Amino acid sequence: MRVLEYRDKPGAKTEAHQHPNSVLLMLSDFQRRLTVGNDVREVTVKAGQALWSPAQVHVGENIGTTDSHLVFVELKD
Repeated sequence: MRVLEYRDKPGAKTEAHQHPNSVLLMLSDFQRRLTVGNDVREVTVKAGQALWSPAQVHVGENIGTTDSHLVFVELKD
């Protein structure tokens, strides 16, 4: 596995990038727009949530008013 800490500020947007299957641990409340291929969705998460994320290539954008802060636990083959 690989463990990554991620933070960004409101208005920040990533370039397209990929993650393997991952568990996400939310360390703050935030809102995010995720674009995966042609699928665009907006999510609101709460500190303390743990979510499963299948392998994907995506673009993320902080669309809220608070900083994003989370930990990715990426699973390796």
